[in-house]
Amino acid sequence: MSTRLFDIDNLPTPKVEEWKYTNLSRGLGDLADIAPEPPEKKLIHKIRGQVCEQIEEVVWTGTPNTHQQPRIKIILEDGAQATVIERHTGEGAYWKNMATEIELGANARLNHIRIQEDSLEAVQTNMVHVTMERDSYLNSFSLNLGGKMTRHDIHAVLNGPNIDCSFNGVNLLSGNQHGDTTILMEHVAEQCLSNQFYRTILNDAARGVFQGKVHVHQSAQKTDGYQLSNTILLSPRCEMDTKPELEIYADDVKCSHGATTGQLDEEPLFYLRSRGLSAPEARMLLMQAFVDEVVDKIADETTRGEIHEKASLWLKQQLS
Repeated sequence: MSTRLFDIDNLPTPKVEEWKYTNLSRGLGDLADIAPEPPEKKLIHKIRGQVCEQIEEVVWTGTPNTHQQPRIKIILEDGAQATVIERHTGEGAYWKNMATEIELGANARLNHIRIQEDSLEAVQTNMVHVTMERDSYLNSFSLNLGGKMTRHDIHAVLNGPNIDCSFNGVNLLSGNQHGDTTILMEHVAEQCLSNQFYRTILNDAARGVFQGKVHVHQSAQKTDGYQLSNTILLSPRCEMDTKPELEIYADDVKCSHGATTGQLDEEPLFYLRSRGLSAPEARMLLMQAFVDEVVDKIADETTRGEIHEKASLWLKQQLS
């Protein structure tokens, strides 16, 4: 696998622009002194034209006082189709230093769901590299609930025409959690569509980061690139850092980005309360609708229902 894991002796610092909001060395603390375990590798490979109706699940479990190095590679050859669910759990303090590589051939279709529920003492870094060829399709969703500090770093390269690539996610963070999502979407070929749609709810002293960039090369005419980050702050002590970017060298494109950060809108709260709902019920209803708009992007109905329940439980805990 070509995607490189982090070198403990050469960690990025906030002096690097892409890491200005996330101090990995400080987040690791004593974990930086733990010797790394040998990489654990998993490969999912579907041959040309193979259609897999059964969902494949991969579970990564963190164990106390370890520096783990999981690596997963997903290869779909031309015309192959698959759905993959990644689950992240663990106990105690550990560093899950992860690398993910996804290769999609021509006309391949991948639904990828990542459910991150790591320990609240853990650090997870996941460096993701995606390459896509003509007419391929990727629908990726990430639910981030766990971790003391997490960094989901995605680099996607759209090499052929007529590619459809989406990265969607929900971040639900409280306490002193820090969650960073950084995406670089490179449009190399013409007539491709990309979407980045993330919604975040923060409570207590949690901190969220969204850095989304669309890079349109000169050859990528007729590009349609879209990114949106919305955040609700439930506490005056939480913080959201958002940096959407467009870098465009083609002249026939349709690209847009947007970001909002703030508290719940008082007007719909007032309307719902005037219809007989209590204040907690009204807040719950609005926040559930806020989250569900992204969760509805998940194609598999069973998984969509599971994530809906996890989000509902988190919201109830925060409002109780």
